[in-house]
Amino acid sequence: MEEDLVPRPARVRKLTQETPDTRTLQLELESAEAGSGFDFKPGQFCLVSVLGTGEAVFCVASPPALESAFDVTVKRVGKVTAAIHDLEIGDLVGVRGPYGNTFPYQAMTQRNLVFVAGGIGLAPLRPLIWQVLGDRERFKDVHIIYGARTPEDLVYRYDLETWAGREDVHLVTAVDPGGERGDWTGEVGLVPRVLGKVNPPSDSMLLVCGPPVMIKSVFATATGMGFKSSDIITTLEMKMKCGVGTCGRCNLGRRYVCKDGPVFTLEELESLPDEF
Repeated sequence: MEEDLVPRPARVRKLTQETPDTRTLQLELESAEAGSGFDFKPGQFCLVSVLGTGEAVFCVASPPALESAFDVTVKRVGKVTAAIHDLEIGDLVGVRGPYGNTFPYQAMTQRNLVFVAGGIGLAPLRPLIWQVLGDRERFKDVHIIYGARTPEDLVYRYDLETWAGREDVHLVTAVDPGGERGDWTGEVGLVPRVLGKVNPPSDSMLLVCGPPVMIKSVFATATGMGFKSSDIITTLEMKMKCGVGTCGRCNLGRRYVCKDGPVFTLEELESLPDEF
């Protein structure tokens, strides 16, 4: 347990400004400390610390193929995230993890997949999407439904452009009503409503992440469309602090998001206290 609490040093290797208040950092473990590298699977998370400021939880947002390097996408919302936004290439941070369970990749094979994300909620789904597309022949139809308040709030626009150009991906992007601009050609509407309009096959596996209110609304829309609760999967980062189940901050009844999650099916969540 003690080794789980000791941060490993990592340096900022690359910075990408996604939106005015959100940026992606590519971090690389220091070679002397890397060991076997940063070995993670889609769905897992880590904690990033800035000396003298504190640490915060972030999903791992990159495809699991960068060896000792990995991405975290950070929205500026408080003291720690503001300090992370002030970092420059070459700066040193501490990293703990990866922690948590993963998306059920093997159970997803030979299934239709529907990815539904809102805002920065695309970050935890991004590694899984790239893993699926790198193994495309093992899956049936792939739908990606992604929305944000305005076009300027869409993250990973370079990925969206690539996915839009693929014939084996059905990508739908949307902005909230009132957020459209004169040149916007995507959908206008809240993500749950767009999901209903797209109407993907109800025998698909649906993977969703975004603001809690959006997730809850997608749950209702999807079950109303005939999706099984065992086939609706989300990932939660809410309230996590220590990452290893010692602080008790992220408990959902008898379960802990950090140790038993952060990936849960709707079927699992239905047996736990409603935290949305």
